[in-house]
Amino acid sequence: MNRTEFIIATAIVLFVAFCMGWFANWLVHRFTRVSQSDVGELERMAQELHEAEETRDQAITYLQQREAELTNQLSQTEAELSATMDGLREARQEAEHLRNELEQARG
Repeated sequence: MNRTEFIIATAIVLFVAFCMGWFANWLVHRFTRVSQSDVGELERMAQELHEAEETRDQAITYLQQREAELTNQLSQTEAELSATMDGLREARQEAEHLRNELEQARG
């Protein structure tokens, strides 16, 4: 095999390798290509996910506000209960004191 035949054989082998690589690349892109309907479906799913996240954020905000309102209401109710219990305790003491004075006045 002389030099010219070697160069031609090498060129043919390289050309065949190039063609096989190009064909393999074409096959990979052919089978992994995303169709337009799939892209539309992905966009729709992304939009629904975004809307669901917004709804979740709104629900969290509402629950936090509601929790703050209920905590405030509970604090007020506890304060009112404490004041009522103090008043009842004072009223009982006063009633006991008046009973004792009444008994002393009768006896």
